[in-house]
Amino acid sequence: MTGELGTGLDEVAAGVAEELAGDFSVATATYKGSGKKFFQQLAEQLDIPIEIEDDKGRVKQLTLDQLKEEIWLNLPTDALLLLPEAKRLTTGIRFWLEDLIEAGCRVCCFAVANPQRDIFIKMIEVELELPSDRTVRSAMEDEAAKLNLNLTPARISQLQPLAGRNPMLARKVIRQEKPGINQPIEHRQYLVMMPVILTALFSFAIIRYVGMGIGNKNWQIFGGISLTAAMAAKQLGRLEGAKKKLGQ
Repeated sequence: MTGELGTGLDEVAAGVAEELAGDFSVATATYKGSGKKFFQQLAEQLDIPIEIEDDKGRVKQLTLDQLKEEIWLNLPTDALLLLPEAKRLTTGIRFWLEDLIEAGCRVCCFAVANPQRDIFIKMIEVELELPSDRTVRSAMEDEAAKLNLNLTPARISQLQPLAGRNPMLARKVIRQEKPGINQPIEHRQYLVMMPVILTALFSFAIIRYVGMGIGNKNWQIFGGISLTAAMAAKQLGRLEGAKKKLGQ
């Protein structure tokens, strides 16, 4: 499942875990730099032991490889793994998940954008819809109430365009409002220049044809050179970098 940063992917993951907890053995974990802690979280939620007693009666925690093997051997048939921030998963974890998926385990990953590699290419992708304006406004109102900040409906309406349709940005806008940080009322609007460019091109063409009609070489040369230069500038203006989704 993919969605723009701040649109509530973590909340969706928590909601899925709560909704399906009665039908599946749900385990959710977020990789934060330690593979051992990641597998320990999964094992504990699946009631799989993470410690072992040696020959001398001493209790030791399982190593990373032992945790992987233990989860593999004792994974419930109805297991459902929910993995927020899936783009952080290391190559080793992804290969381990690939074996689980091939064995029939249900895995749901959440990320800002599809990493488009190994297991992610094979997965069905579902994109989270953008929140409605009502949802964004509710997030702003809740954040204001949490900060004991009294904002009129009119002021919230003025601030709402700053957040677009992103609840995370909506809460940030309210937090900036509390200390009185000066912020613009609305996004900057950009002028579409294409009609102006096309008008200029037609003008140069007209000058050239007028020069041809009256036999004025200077007008013909000026109009021709200007038209060619403007067309070249127009094509150069279309140069752009690779387009990537947010988060890639």
